[in-house]
Amino acid sequence: MAEVGYKSSKQQLLTRLARIEGQVRGVAAMVEDERYCIDVLTQISAVRAALDKVALGLVDDHARNCLREAGRDPEADIDELMGALGRLVQSR
Repeated sequence: MAEVGYKSSKQQLLTRLARIEGQVRGVAAMVEDERYCIDVLTQISAVRAALDKVALGLVDDHARNCLREAGRDPEADIDELMGALGRLVQSR
């Protein structure tokens, strides 16, 4: 199995994801408390932005580390990366 590009920043990534998980729980609590819709939407926007930042960091790690491995097929790598980016953008 190939080494992942984010291995050196794994703990930072997990910390960031735990913070996002807390934000999502906070949004659920806001709904439970019947908070103002715009406030809930604002928090959802913040969660999405935080997830986007994580995703872009992973894309950067992949491009800088994983794609540099010897013996890889550049065309297949580009197709894989563009497919992942397409799914990321399409989910918006």
